[in-house]
Amino acid sequence: MELRIGMEALLRDLRSRQTEMLRLLEKFVRSESPSHDKAALDRFGRIVAAEWRRRGATVQVLRQAKRGDQLRAEICFGGRRPAEQILILGHLDTVHPLGTLAKMPFRVSRGRAWGPGTFDMKSGLVLALFAVDALRAAGLRPAERLVFFWNSDEEIGSESSRRAIEREARRSDAVLVLEPPLGRDGRLKTARKGVGDAEIVVTGRAAHAGINPEEGVNAVHELALQIARLMKMNDPRRGLTVQATVIAGGTAVNVVPDFAQAAVDIRYTRLADAVLVERRLRGLRPMVKGARIEVRRGADRPPFERTPAVGELFHRARSLMRAMGRELGEASTGGGSDGNFTAALGVPTLDGLGAVGDGAHTPHEHILIASLPERAALLAGLLASL
Repeated sequence: MELRIGMEALLRDLRSRQTEMLRLLEKFVRSESPSHDKAALDRFGRIVAAEWRRRGATVQVLRQAKRGDQLRAEICFGGRRPAEQILILGHLDTVHPLGTLAKMPFRVSRGRAWGPGTFDMKSGLVLALFAVDALRAAGLRPAERLVFFWNSDEEIGSESSRRAIEREARRSDAVLVLEPPLGRDGRLKTARKGVGDAEIVVTGRAAHAGINPEEGVNAVHELALQIARLMKMNDPRRGLTVQATVIAGGTAVNVVPDFAQAAVDIRYTRLADAVLVERRLRGLRPMVKGARIEVRRGADRPPFERTPAVGELFHRARSLMRAMGRELGEASTGGGSDGNFTAALGVPTLDGLGAVGDGAHTPHEHILIASLPERAALLAGLLASL
């Protein structure tokens, strides 16, 4: 089947399923799944797993003690290379706490679907299911087996799922990530900054702020000096940003504070810059006599760099979109995703394949309903052509 005819046929089929896609998206959004609520995540996971079993997938539930369970769904169309695999990544969790649905219910208005998790990224989960439906309806048989991996803690760093994601990526010839695209024109993400976080904890000595302040060691003062030092690490030309974001300290207005802390967000384009920042953080020394400093490192995601293999994947996607009569752009972004992990392993990775919309993590989160068939057709086309 010639490519243009094939893509147009996929798009027509998926447009006929748009109402069905929207109905499933509503079902998904109405099952709230905040990152820190295991019971809610597992309920949603069971709904998603049932959809995959209905399509004949082999579903494996990766049980987690504290986080939500993760899902692995595998489908083999009996193509030429069934021993090889393509990995499709997404996440079940959202940033919205339980009860958000009461304040921002799922609704359809002016060609958009609104609600918590619509854009980031329950619509992406819907796209994957309907891409499989469209492949079957068109009689297309992807050459490799397809592995869909949905984790439960992407929004909080993927600590419990990173190892499994990397294990699947090492077995894969390519990784397709169903995170939201960038902008109203639906640009794919071919590069992402690395993301790290740290915490600076300062210990001082308490004293009365009016009677004997000289006997105290002001932890807030020390922290302020360290934050000023951190700001000097920023180098926008290199794509390096270091920002103190959440700070705390002190107990009362008339007490010299003996404790202060700051959360630090770190973004970098190159892995070498992560090493540089790490060294500088570890090298911080107190500037106020008597103060003590501790630097604690948290979760991190390596940078997703645009390699020739990533570029080749993007050009394939752009050709498929052009076969549907549409243009497709690419972009880099400062936000991280699980695609950072797979790209850092050298596996060709294409991100931002989700539905077009806006307002991720906000009360006005929504998707453009008309983008559902288009993006599902793009995904189906990629799966059929890799």
